Amino acid sequence: MPKRYALFLFLLLLALGPRPARAWGFFGHRLLNRLAVYTLPPKMVGFYKAHIDYLTANATRPDARRTVVPGEAAKHFMDVDRYGDSCLTTHGRGLPRRYEDAVARYGEDSLLRHGTVPWNIAQMKNRLTAAFQRQDADAILRLSADLGHYVADACVPLHATQNYNGQLTGQRGIHGLWESRLPELLAADYDLFTGPAPYLEHPGDAAWGALARSHAAVDSVLRFEKELTARFPADRKYGYEARGATTVRVYSRDFSRAYHARLGGQVERQLRYASRLIGAFWYTCWVDAGAPDLDKLPRTTSAVDELRLAREAADAAAAPAVGSVPGHEE
Repeated sequence: MPKRYALFLFLLLLALGPRPARAWGFFGHRLLNRLAVYTLPPKMVGFYKAHIDYLTANATRPDARRTVVPGEAAKHFMDVDRYGDSCLTTHGRGLPRRYEDAVARYGEDSLLRHGTVPWNIAQMKNRLTAAFQRQDADAILRLSADLGHYVADACVPLHATQNYNGQLTGQRGIHGLWESRLPELLAADYDLFTGPAPYLEHPGDAAWGALARSHAAVDSVLRFEKELTARFPADRKYGYEARGATTVRVYSRDFSRAYHARLGGQVERQLRYASRLIGAFWYTCWVDAGAPDLDKLPRTTSAVDELRLAREAADAAAAPAVGSVPGHEE
């Protein structure tokens, strides 16, 4: 089956599912983990393709933990503007790359309040490398799905600012517009296939680089929406669509397409960038673990892991919300 036709069918199936507006959303995170599989080298791709449905379905699991597991919410973002424009540099008063050094400088409570995504990616990278070394298939899959989610989050401009949902500039709702509405409407027209994932000589720098790239885009994300809003009356900016048994207010298709055009395809570029970067982290973990033979690993998930996933889902559904980070709920 041609790749573009296969992608179209996958996008259609995703469009029929539920669509919560958090992070890249149900749609974006699942799409990114799936696309990342196709960036892997031959010695990895067989194992990952065999488990592509697992990696797709579990791409959103970290979001399910955000209001259940204390400290989870902070792992998805960083308020770069809280620390100043120079904080992403590797010299002077830049943020320490070692989490322990950052805690010593700012205190852990402050770091958790303003997000820890690049440090979390570094930690997840080490955990996945260790899972490859143990040849623990369950852990490899679980950690690959989670790492893909966090890498994707670092590629979202509105995960790199305190003004995460336009709430500070009268643009509330822009979070869902950029990272959920545009991909849902337009992904079938995007060119999302990229070259093979590269080995990351400095994976920590790659995580910080993704965050810096996202932060650099914040100004255009906010400014272009505001400029378009001045030209669109409310009855043209918004519309209503059926979602299951309910009708919900959404950004209109005309406004969404105009925003996409004004951004110059920024969301499409970030989707391509994120999928390749996810694959690069998976590939780097495998190489750093000594490139173990993945063909020896099982092609189905274990009963133990299936039970763990079911228990985790039940706990998430039943538990009261704890550990939420004020200001980072879309």
